[in-house]
Amino acid sequence: MKSTTPRIQGIIPVMLTPFLDDGRIDYPGLGRLIEWYLAHGADALFSVCQSSEMMFLTLEERVAIGRFVVEHVAGRVPVVVSGHVSDDLDAQIAELTAMAGVGADALILVTNHLDPNREGTVAFRHTLDTLLARLPSEIPLGLYECPAPYRRLLSDEELDFCARHGRFIMLKDVSCDLPTVERRLALTAGTPLRILNANAAIAWEAMKAGVPGFDGVFTNFHPDLYKWLLVHGRAHPAVAEELDTFLVLAAVSECLGYHALAKIHHQRLGTFASIRCRAIDYDVRERFWALDAVLDRIVEGTERWRARLAAL
Repeated sequence: MKSTTPRIQGIIPVMLTPFLDDGRIDYPGLGRLIEWYLAHGADALFSVCQSSEMMFLTLEERVAIGRFVVEHVAGRVPVVVSGHVSDDLDAQIAELTAMAGVGADALILVTNHLDPNREGTVAFRHTLDTLLARLPSEIPLGLYECPAPYRRLLSDEELDFCARHGRFIMLKDVSCDLPTVERRLALTAGTPLRILNANAAIAWEAMKAGVPGFDGVFTNFHPDLYKWLLVHGRAHPAVAEELDTFLVLAAVSECLGYHALAKIHHQRLGTFASIRCRAIDYDVRERFWALDAVLDRIVEGTERWRARLAAL
């Protein structure tokens, strides 16, 4: 881990894990995916997260992927990693200690594993305090309200503790609620902890409210359009409102087997060859008959928007 505290903000793609058809990790494809993110406006990368299918990776694979991403990026942008998938406290210590060794800029803790039995703040603090005592003290930390196995939102009390502790530098907010995001921005003002919204439906409103970035799943389709909103949206409010509508409607397709949908998109782009997923055990095209047609419209809309924004 780095000795200085990084600023994790801007557009932060939640990284896919490309697999070969036989199920092994496609590292050349992963390298091309990293380059695609960087070429399309990524300010940081979130590796070994839910989009990476981390719950379906062995610890050895999680560590190897995290290290590969860090080494491939080579300091061009910050990299944060999670790999936090266990409920058992001893297993959490082991996996987080291993992930801490990959050289990333921050280690991200998943909130539902800090309170796996939904017992509340006392259980949350017990797990968190144990991890804080056992993990290397120089490692910057983040929090992720991952919706699987259940969405465990932080209470204001818990967020305030983490924000003022000093070690926490980001929260991937999955509240999907603008008033909650606004309250959290006020609560964490003046602390190292940045609120990063992951919900496309409120992305533009959250940016206008002061959220310094976006780390939702559609960073795997058009991160550059979110980057334009963040950097240029306030100077072109009417255009930003139109773009926001497109981005919100496009993101509804997340329900069409998101992991496979994103991989079909990158297969078309030539980023990697296989759409193999470990998180999906069904044929997405058989279940969602219009999937390719929907993706066609998203891609066409994305290209029209890229051309329009380039002409401004």
